[in-house]
Amino acid sequence: MGSVPKTETWNVSYVLEDVPHLTDYFPKLPSYPNPLQDNHAYSVVRQYFIEDDDTVIQNVVVHKGTSQGTQFRRAGPRQRVCFEPEDVRACIVTCGGLCPGINTVIREIVCGLHHMYGVQNVQGIIGGYRGFYSRNTTLLTPKSVNDIHQRGGTILGTSRGGHDTKKIVDSIQDRKINQVYIIGGHGTQTGSAVIFEEIVRRGLKVAVAGIPKTIDNDIPVIDKSIGFDTAVEEAERAINAAHVEATSIENGIGLVKLMGRYSGYIAMHATLASRDVDCCLIPESPFYLDGPGGLFEYIEKRLKEHGHMVIVVAEGAGDELLQHSGTESGNKIQQDVGLWLSQQIKDHFAKKNRMTINLKYIDPMYMIRAIPSNASDNVYCTLLAQSAVHGAMAGYTGFIVGPVNGRHAYIPFERINETQHKVVITDRMWARLLSSTNQPSFMTTTDDDNDIAATKKTMHLPEKVLVGR
Repeated sequence: MGSVPKTETWNVSYVLEDVPHLTDYFPKLPSYPNPLQDNHAYSVVRQYFIEDDDTVIQNVVVHKGTSQGTQFRRAGPRQRVCFEPEDVRACIVTCGGLCPGINTVIREIVCGLHHMYGVQNVQGIIGGYRGFYSRNTTLLTPKSVNDIHQRGGTILGTSRGGHDTKKIVDSIQDRKINQVYIIGGHGTQTGSAVIFEEIVRRGLKVAVAGIPKTIDNDIPVIDKSIGFDTAVEEAERAINAAHVEATSIENGIGLVKLMGRYSGYIAMHATLASRDVDCCLIPESPFYLDGPGGLFEYIEKRLKEHGHMVIVVAEGAGDELLQHSGTESGNKIQQDVGLWLSQQIKDHFAKKNRMTINLKYIDPMYMIRAIPSNASDNVYCTLLAQSAVHGAMAGYTGFIVGPVNGRHAYIPFERINETQHKVVITDRMWARLLSSTNQPSFMTTTDDDNDIAATKKTMHLPEKVLVGR
């Protein structure tokens, strides 16, 4: 009864990467009419339900005569569901670091289950994965979550690590939980996949749905994860403050460190939004300090021309230049690149009285993580939560929900966990940034060739094919 990737070839140019369904493991599972057909809120909708063969294409740009490539099952309510409302025992858990929008997702899962499907039993798991086996739960109702979207953080608490598959699934089984909603980032969803596999191995009728939460926006396939828009907006405020500091004093340098351990999306988008940044450093684009074309030379040139400078650095930038001290929850414990770079710049200009500089260092990372989500993210969180609820009620499992080219879809865990979403520095978006900042690329011809080759390698279609339902 083990789980394997499901792909279905509908014609020579159409590959559906499907998600598991409870009927794959329980062929005689009964189904029931969807309660939404009697829901007054949906009475104005012309078409209540998503057709079973509706799909969302991954690559919207195709060339004549080439394959349409991969498609995913479209998210949304189905005509029939696999759970009766009174039988549902759902739980919600939040894991990993904080980001804006977590409480909104919690609220909308609870309210969606209650108002759309009449589900009364929704438990919150306190303190991340370890809360499953610590027996820490709280009953969640529409009343108890009514205003939590106005707060930052997560009302359920969170933690890193604590993933013990056997203990977690034991708890799910003992509590008779049959819907599990897991809100978390790349590491958390890797854990979700393992939990799903163990549930399948034990033959439990449990739907497992993942909601992507990572402020770094490093989850592949989907357009973005929750909190990203809010993070970029707040990061721009920090950049504006650094610009004010830099322009208010002779040879002022404002240095801002932003989130992005492996992916530089927040730094890149905040830089483009601000237009006041002179140099943006991200993990995907290695840089060097000394010598012709190096960072120090560019800083000196910029200060001589304009008298001030703003630098944005993602927390994972310059990884090859820094020291590391072990790991935490699977992530390398990195030296603080902001403090390190600040000191390197000060030391460089102090040598031989090159130039008197005034450097101001701003680290807004934990302030950004802790704020409530903005209007855009609140709407996005609502759509994600409701799509997850529709999918679980319809019997889909082992999936993460997210927008693919603007349309919400159900994506198999294995696609989400096979790689990380990173900035492609041979893409037009990075070229737009270089055009905006006028910074050097810090790349050689060899670097360009290697990055292009790596980009092409990630575009291959999956090799394993299994004919699905």
